[in-house]
Amino acid sequence: YARLQGWRRAWVVRCGRALSRAMLFVFGFYWIREHDRRFPDAEGKDLGQSELLERPGAIVSNHVSYVDILYHMSSSLPSFVAKRSVARLPLVGLISKCIGCIFVQRESKTSDFKGVSGAVTERIQRAHRQKNSPMMLLFPEGTTTNGDYLLPFKTGAFLARAPVQPVILRYPYKRFSPAWDSMDGARHVFLLLCQFVNYLEVVHLPVYYPSEQEKDDPKLYADNVRKLMAVEVYIHLSC
Repeated sequence: YARLQGWRRAWVVRCGRALSRAMLFVFGFYWIREHDRRFPDAEGKDLGQSELLERPGAIVSNHVSYVDILYHMSSSLPSFVAKRSVARLPLVGLISKCIGCIFVQRESKTSDFKGVSGAVTERIQRAHRQKNSPMMLLFPEGTTTNGDYLLPFKTGAFLARAPVQPVILRYPYKRFSPAWDSMDGARHVFLLLCQFVNYLEVVHLPVYYPSEQEKDDPKLYADNVRKLMAVEVYIHLSC
C-alpha cells in the first residue's frame, strides 16, 4: 500500500489492522500485554537530535508462531516477505498484496538486485527515508522457535544500514504452547483453538541506531541487536 494515498491508504490500514485483531480474538488472544521499555543504548552514548528524528526502516522480531504475523499486522500493518503461493490465497492474498509484501519462490537474480535480499534492502531504505512507506517486518532468526532461545540472526535486515525497531514476543501458557516449532500446522491450529484463552506479551524496545562500525559490518550489527534483545527479556542465546 506504499503507492496508495489519502483515504485509500487509511482504509487499507484500518481494515487490515481490524481484521488481524479479529483473527487474534478468534484464536483466544483477548488481551495482549504490551511493554514499552525506554533506556539508553547498550554503550551509554547519548543520541543526537538527528538520530532521534530518524525513522526505523524495519521491525525485527523473534519468531515463535504464525500468530506473530497477526500481532504485527494488528499493531502496525508492516510489509513482510512471504511465499509466492500466499499471493494466490483467497482474502489473505489480497491483503498481502495491498500491504506490499515481497513474494518469493527461490533466490533469483534481477537486473537491479541480487535476489530477495536486494529487494528487502531497497524496501528498508525506502521506509527509512519516506515516512509514508510501510516498514518491513523481518524475523532474522529465519524460522520459528519455542521462544526460550534466540537463534543467530541472519544479516538481511541489517544490510540497509538503517535503524531498526526491535520487538520481542512471548507466549505464556499453562497447557498448550502457541509456539510452532515442530508440529504439523493444521494440528497446531486445531489444538490452539481448543485452548479457549491464550496469552501474548509484547516488549517494544527503543529504536536501535547503528554505529558507523555496525553500518559497515552487518554481522556485528545483527549480533549486537540480538544480544540486546536477549538481555532485555532474559532469553538464552543459542549458538
